[in-house]
Amino acid sequence: MDKETLSYFANGFKDIFFAILYKDNSKDNYFTESIINITGYSIEEVNALPENFHSLVYDEDSNRLKKELLEFESNSSKNSSEFVYRITSKDNNIIWFKEILNTMRDSEGEIYERYCTVFDITSNKEQEIELNKTCQKLKELNASKDKFISIVSHDLRAPFTTLLGFSEIILNEKDLPEEEKEEYLQYIFESSKTQLNLINCLLDWSRLQTGRVKVEPMRLNVRQTVANAILPLTGDSVRKSIDIRIDIPSDLFMNADERLISQAVVSLVNNAIKFSNPRKQVHVTAQKFKLGMIEVIVKDEGIGISEENQNKLFKIDQKFVLAGTDGEKGSGLGLTLMKEIVDKHNGQVWFYSKVDEGSEFHFTVPEAKNTILIIEDDNSICAYYKKIIEKEFSNFDIRIVANGYEAISILKDIIPIIIITDHDMPLMNGIQFIEALYKKEVSRSIPVIVISGKFDDDIKNAYTHLGIDNLIPKPINAEHLTEVVRKVL
Repeated sequence: MDKETLSYFANGFKDIFFAILYKDNSKDNYFTESIINITGYSIEEVNALPENFHSLVYDEDSNRLKKELLEFESNSSKNSSEFVYRITSKDNNIIWFKEILNTMRDSEGEIYERYCTVFDITSNKEQEIELNKTCQKLKELNASKDKFISIVSHDLRAPFTTLLGFSEIILNEKDLPEEEKEEYLQYIFESSKTQLNLINCLLDWSRLQTGRVKVEPMRLNVRQTVANAILPLTGDSVRKSIDIRIDIPSDLFMNADERLISQAVVSLVNNAIKFSNPRKQVHVTAQKFKLGMIEVIVKDEGIGISEENQNKLFKIDQKFVLAGTDGEKGSGLGLTLMKEIVDKHNGQVWFYSKVDEGSEFHFTVPEAKNTILIIEDDNSICAYYKKIIEKEFSNFDIRIVANGYEAISILKDIIPIIIITDHDMPLMNGIQFIEALYKKEVSRSIPVIVISGKFDDDIKNAYTHLGIDNLIPKPINAEHLTEVVRKVL
C-alpha cells in the first residue's frame, strides 16, 4: 500500500484514527493529518522526536510497550499484533490508543516494511475502567454482605440459649424459689429486649437499603425535634444520674424526615448515656454548618472508643459491640443505621473519640430556609406583597409563582414556611390548589393564607372544610397582612 492509497483511505476516518507507514532504514514515515487532531502534534513535530511517535508514550507504559514490541519482532512467525497503551498529548491530556501493527518479513524472518493503524480508544477505555471499578465495588459489597449475614445469623441464634434455657428451668422446676424465678425472668426479659432491638434495626436498615422506606422531608424545628426524640430516654438518664443538656437555637430549622432523623438522634444519645458513668453530662448542640446544611453534635464524657475499634464503626461487615458502663447491651447496628439515615438525607457523619475522655459525634442534615411562597399572577400585586414582607421579615426568602400548577411543581424542591395565595387564580383556584397540595401528607403542615376580593359564604365554608381560616379580603391592608403572617409563624 503506497502513501496515496493510505492517505485516501485514512482521510475518510481522520476523526477516528491516524495511520503510519514506514520502512526500515528509512525516514520516509507517513502520518495522516488526523494525528494533529488527536495528539496536538504536527507531523513534522512527531517526525523530529527521537523515537518518532513512540516518544509520546506515557512513562508508565513505555517499558512494557518496548518489551512487547521486541517480543513481536523476535517472533519470525508473527506478521501482525495489537498493542494498547497511553500517550501524553501536547496539552498534557492522557489518551488511550490501540495500535494494530502489520508487517512484511523477508525469507529470514526480518521485518522490512510495517503498516500501523492507531485508534483513539480513550472513551471505550475510560468506560472499561469505570466498569471494572464498579464491578470491584460490587464484589466488595457482596463480600461485606455475606460477612454481615454470617454475623447476624450468629447474633440471631445466640440469645435463644438464654431464652430456652431459663424458660425450661422455670417450667420444669416447680419448687424454684421466687427470688431465683424473678432473676431468670429478668434474664429472659433483657435478652428478649436486646433481640427485638436487633431485629428492628435489621428491618429498618434493610428497608432503607432497598428503598422500601420513603424519605419524606418536611420543615422541622431542630430544637423541638431533638427534644421530642430523646424524651423517651429520660428514664435511662435519670437511673444513671446523667444530665442531658440541649443547647440549640430556637430559630434553627432543618429539612428532614421526622421519624428517621429522630431515630438517628436517639441512637447517638442512647449510646452517649450507655457509655457514660453516673453523674456525667451529655451535650446535644446544633448550628449552621455551611451553606444549606445544619450540624448536630452529640458529645459525652464517657469511656470513649479505642483507635483500633474506631475503624469498625459504620461497617456492616465489622462486629463491634461493647457493654455499657452499667452492663447495658446493644445490637451493634445502631450507628450503621444512623449513618444510613443521614446518607439518605445527603448528609455526612464523623466523630472524635478518646479512651476515658468521651466521644463526640457529628452529622449534617439539610437546612430548611425561611421561604414564603406567593402565588399571584399580577406582577404589581406581587411587588406590593413582597415589599410588605421584606420590610417586616428581612431574613425570609420570597418565591413567587403565577399559578397553582407552578407552585405544586416547585414544592418538590422546597418546603415553604408559609404559602400566600390568591383565590381567583388562572388554571386552578385557591380551593383546588389546596386540595392538590394536601394530597401529600407532609404539605398539610404548611400554613396557607388566602386572599380574595370576593369571599362569599360558599367559598368561606369550602376553606373552613379544608382547615384554612386565614382569609384576607381585598383591598390588602399592610398591617393586617403582617399581623396574619406573624400569627401563623
